[in-house]
Amino acid sequence: MSTAEEPNPLATADAAGTVRREAGDSSADGREAGNSPDGRKAGSYSPTGDGGAGNSPTEDREVGNSPTDGGEAGPETGREAILRAARRAFTLKPYAEVTMRGIAAAAGVSPSLIVKRFGSKEALFNTVVDFRPAAAELFDAPLTDLGPHLVLTMVDLRDRLRGDPLLRVVFSLGIEDERTLLRARFREQVTDHLTGILAGPDARLRAELIAGQLLGLGATLSLHRPDGATAHTTAERLADLYAPGIQQLVERS
Repeated sequence: MSTAEEPNPLATADAAGTVRREAGDSSADGREAGNSPDGRKAGSYSPTGDGGAGNSPTEDREVGNSPTDGGEAGPETGREAILRAARRAFTLKPYAEVTMRGIAAAAGVSPSLIVKRFGSKEALFNTVVDFRPAAAELFDAPLTDLGPHLVLTMVDLRDRLRGDPLLRVVFSLGIEDERTLLRARFREQVTDHLTGILAGPDARLRAELIAGQLLGLGATLSLHRPDGATAHTTAERLADLYAPGIQQLVERS
């Protein structure tokens, strides 16, 4: 597969972590030269939990949009469907093998809608590897209540996103540069953010351990779906059992 016209955005990432548009990469028709659509269905399995069965009672719903109308229908907006399909695509494939048409097919929208919403594949990739929206919700609680809040918010995010907000940092199958960027973003936007919140000694160490706890929770919920005990347990019960260990790391001095 030729990727001569498929610039890797990682080569031009600036210091702020955003990607500059390469000259000559046209996304006006919603596809990249030399690439063919992957045709992946929206309900296929992904290690990140995106689109897999068992995350929520509505997990396997199709978006309901016509691939040609570019509209938004059903319980999931076009933007949400695109991001869910893009997370899965960029996790399971190297950047150069991901196509706008393939993401559109998986999301049940038209390629032109992706261009309208995100502009280019590079911009969509940058959105997918941005952990800041999830971190803002996860850490939006006083330290005294952070452990339970983290567990409840993780479960809520998985349900709303129809996939895990963090696990792609572990399961990404991209080339080394892509994995390196993804992990750097995670450390900067999740671990460093949490380090700045924690009080007391060993804040960085504790932040890394808490991040590991969140990744472990996401992996457990994905691994034991759809018929494991965690799949049939309320978020509150999960918090009762799992949050004390996190809270101990939050408060340890």
